[in-house]
Amino acid sequence: MGERFRRRLERSADRVSVACLVLLAFLAASIASARPLQAAKPEPAKLRSAARSAFLRYVKLTDDRNESELMRGGAMLWIDSLAEVQRADAYAALKRGEVEIHQLTTLDNGKTIDCPGGMVHHWVGVVFIPGAELKDVLNILEDYDHQSTYYAPDVERSRIESRNGDHFRVFLRFRRHKLITVVLDTEHDVHYFLDSPRRAHSRSSAVRIAEVENPGKSDERERAPGDDGGFLWGMETWWRLEEANGGVYVQSEVASLTRDIPTGLGWLIGPFVTTIPKETLEFTLEATRKAVEAN
Repeated sequence: MGERFRRRLERSADRVSVACLVLLAFLAASIASARPLQAAKPEPAKLRSAARSAFLRYVKLTDDRNESELMRGGAMLWIDSLAEVQRADAYAALKRGEVEIHQLTTLDNGKTIDCPGGMVHHWVGVVFIPGAELKDVLNILEDYDHQSTYYAPDVERSRIESRNGDHFRVFLRFRRHKLITVVLDTEHDVHYFLDSPRRAHSRSSAVRIAEVENPGKSDERERAPGDDGGFLWGMETWWRLEEANGGVYVQSEVASLTRDIPTGLGWLIGPFVTTIPKETLEFTLEATRKAVEAN
């Protein structure tokens, strides 16, 4: 009986030893495979004139559509263009505190606008802020000196550089993370328009975007705009606000330009340039609601 028990213990010990060896081998392989991930850096990208021109064309057509819709003075929100059942569902979701978000594509005479070497990202989202008034939302959106508080951690620094009535020139430092972290110094030209006592809109254009190397360190520096990692080359924003149903509907539409995804680096750059635009818009709308409610 004792001999049988001893042999059983030896077999158990052998299995444990094999399992440990397998585990150690797995950990060693995992560490080895992780090293290239940590060391990998995206190759620099250069903004081509063809991509810049394509984006400018895209923005011009999107501007024309927005201006036409606003001039008609009809529905303010993109969800109003949905079929009756979907529209009712969307308004119900907004009442529950959800963000309704949708991907858009601007066409040129029914055709896709080709952007050589670049990618255009176009999203629109809307959120409802119950109990708020139009002026409450405008106070937050125009308070650029404190947007690093309202929109942290996406916005690290913010300030008004100049203001002339409803025309602003502002500085924003963005920090964005998805496998890699990218810090961008940006300047924006922003105009606000009061359409009626219960409606307003704004138009914001990034006039300068510079990627920051070694942010926060003694050797921090900006890379030349358009000759960098290519994570944000253009950013155009259209806000619409409507006070109704006991609160304010806030809609933001953003078109941005990034580099395309180079062969072999899709695992690193792909998640950043394809998911960050949507996630950032959703975060911005939720943060706007929280800031208005807190103030």
